[in-house]
Amino acid sequence: MVGVWTMDELVEQVRRALAAEYPGAPNGRVRDVPDRRAIRWYTTTGLVDRPSGMRGRTALYGPRHLLQLVAVKRRQAQGHSLAAIQAELAGATDAELATLARLPVVPSAPLPPPEPARPRFWAAPPAPAAPPTAPAFPASAAPPAPAAPPAFATPPIPAAPPAFAAPPAPPAPPFPAPVPVREVGGVALGGGAILILPARPHSADHAAIAAAAAPLLDLLATRGLLDAGPHTSAGLHKATCPRTPDEQHTDDGSPS
Repeated sequence: MVGVWTMDELVEQVRRALAAEYPGAPNGRVRDVPDRRAIRWYTTTGLVDRPSGMRGRTALYGPRHLLQLVAVKRRQAQGHSLAAIQAELAGATDAELATLARLPVVPSAPLPPPEPARPRFWAAPPAPAAPPTAPAFPASAAPPAPAAPPAFATPPIPAAPPAFAAPPAPPAPPFPAPVPVREVGGVALGGGAILILPARPHSADHAAIAAAAAPLLDLLATRGLLDAGPHTSAGLHKATCPRTPDEQHTDDGSPS
């Protein structure tokens, strides 16, 4: 089973593996042997691993792909859906896939050798240039000796600049002191106006606050600074203010 195949060769390997002990697809909507389009779709959805390599523009597949495809078809023949098969085969080892695939023990006929890769002449490095040939001189005459290059004085090497110590890093700024959180209370006056207090008012304070805020609400309503609708302090306080545990009753006196 060891080998590397193209997609067409992989389809042929799956057909040979399913030739024995395969009852066929349970209905006409499932192919007995997956074709090229089905293998690409299995790869996209994760049922089958991506190709193990490329030869030019040709995808190559190995034994694990064969085990996955045969296992999928055998599970489909047993009536399992692709979603259930994908959940079962996710992360399966080669040994687990081999148990599900039940490939025949008899080795398959050898496939034709893969065609050699086409040479990429544009990617080959250029051939090195041939060294120049020395001019021929008569045996009696020796070639003239090359002239010695003129002597130049070696320039002095500049001295290295003095090393300076890096300035010390500035101290980290101190963390600001935490701001104390203080609980406040609020009373809805009506028309969207809310009175903020430094303490939570009691239920006995609501009526007094509503009576004292009535002139202010009339002034705000006259200037158009409240929401549209009724804004009497008593009615809106009753609708918007949360009730205390002693007030958790309906208007008729029964528990809410």
